[in-house]
Amino acid sequence: MKRITLTVTVLLFLSSLALASDKMLESYVANFDYASRLEMKASSKKLIDLLEDGKAVLVDIRFKEEQQVWGPSFALNIPLNELPDRLNELPKDKIIVTACPHKDRAIIAMTYLRSKGIPARYLTDGLIGLAENLRGDKALYFMKILTKE
Repeated sequence: MKRITLTVTVLLFLSSLALASDKMLESYVANFDYASRLEMKASSKKLIDLLEDGKAVLVDIRFKEEQQVWGPSFALNIPLNELPDRLNELPKDKIIVTACPHKDRAIIAMTYLRSKGIPARYLTDGLIGLAENLRGDKALYFMKILTKE
């Protein structure tokens, strides 16, 4: 049921963007293939590698209250509903990976960013999957890499 709801949400969002005659999104959809399908995704393990190499930025698109309760300290916090007004905060030289606890809002954010010509990805296993992959020694190692200790 969650998968159907997610699919309908994404399709409705895509439909509304296409109705706005956004040529970037039209081009992206028209040229969508298996390579595009793979390229739009990033697992938490892949994200960790990209972050360690300085090639990506994680954008937490949850509501401010959710971000305040818990979230990765190394993420850029831009709630989904603020994203259109805060595009200038996104680095131009890094891969943008959008994230929420699961992936529904992250897919919407990724699609929106792509409609603006930003080759964003979404975190396939969400912030919950990322937390699973950054526990204990892995968290210690990761933070040492990020802070260059």
